[in-house]
Amino acid sequence: MSLRALPDYPWDQMVPYVEQAKNHSGGIVDLSIGSPVDPTPELIREALAAATDAHAYPQTAGTPELRNAIVAWYARRRGVPGLTPEQALPTIGSKELVAWLPFMLGLGEGDVVVHPRAAYPTYEIGALVAGARAFASDDPAEWPAGTKLVWLNSPGNPDGHVLGVAELREAVARARELGAVIANDECYAELGWEGEWAAQPVPSILDPRVTGADATSVLSVYSLSKQSNLAGFRAAFIAGDAELIARLLNVRKQTGMMPPAPVQAAMTVALGDDTHVAAQKELYRARRAILKPALERYGLHIDRSEAGLYLWATGGVDAWQTIAELAALGIVAGPGTFYGEHFPQHVRFSLTATDAKIAEAVLRLAEVSRREATPGVL
Repeated sequence: MSLRALPDYPWDQMVPYVEQAKNHSGGIVDLSIGSPVDPTPELIREALAAATDAHAYPQTAGTPELRNAIVAWYARRRGVPGLTPEQALPTIGSKELVAWLPFMLGLGEGDVVVHPRAAYPTYEIGALVAGARAFASDDPAEWPAGTKLVWLNSPGNPDGHVLGVAELREAVARARELGAVIANDECYAELGWEGEWAAQPVPSILDPRVTGADATSVLSVYSLSKQSNLAGFRAAFIAGDAELIARLLNVRKQTGMMPPAPVQAAMTVALGDDTHVAAQKELYRARRAILKPALERYGLHIDRSEAGLYLWATGGVDAWQTIAELAALGIVAGPGTFYGEHFPQHVRFSLTATDAKIAEAVLRLAEVSRREATPGVL
């Protein structure tokens, strides 16, 4: 099988709107891509610097210290005790893993990869790379025969939706019934905001209440990009079913997919420190607390968004109309059409902008709201 032609990169469609926003007298406020803007914590940078004498090849499996840190982190932060180091594996960021997992699991023509209806587009790209068929569904009862991999994303990108223990348990049971692997992309798990997730941790798919303390066919994917501002480090990992992890490790050894040794050292330190994670969450909480009501006063309705790094909003009109109106204000967001065909009127706002930029967006949105609310004022 040769690699099929892939669709054009969707963000290229945003170029004219970005250029328009740049021409705003106050400059651009980019709320489109979830790329961290805050500094990488000093203790992590120090760990990276101390490990730069990296003359030997790094360990594809991860150093023992890193794998132990991943296991300890799952027990401490995710409510998943009892993992072994053989059940954890570092990756070169999470996007490459998402894109290549179907292929590495041996999927191909005739196989189905299920992903959420509102979905990070790389889930579908991974199916295309493997020659499989992508199927968008949030209802386990709809998942068809032939499903070999199910992607969950909780908290979700773009919609911030969280799956509770009961929902995760139902999804795992259905995947096992179909003979499918099920993987949950959990990289926003530290960012719970509303409802029950304001007071309790977002559950992992490896939680024993979900799996019955049996990780067979179950995988959890995590990235340190958001909680530790390590997007530029490409620092992520996968954990779960020991046989699946062993398969992935063999593929990664054979193909040279090795996280750099200094990055592994930095990850080990990052996973052992909760203080910087809490501090980063508070920065996002403060930004969200002023941006969300500003968007609502502007006339957008916020859907879901109870956790995660984004606000999922709709103005009840075509998403591209909203994108154009925002660009005229110098604000850039992401159109819902980038996240599946089911959300043509939604746009996604990221919290990854500086305090000053978020405040500027709030001011611009308020100016429009005031003009519209005052008769005769243009």
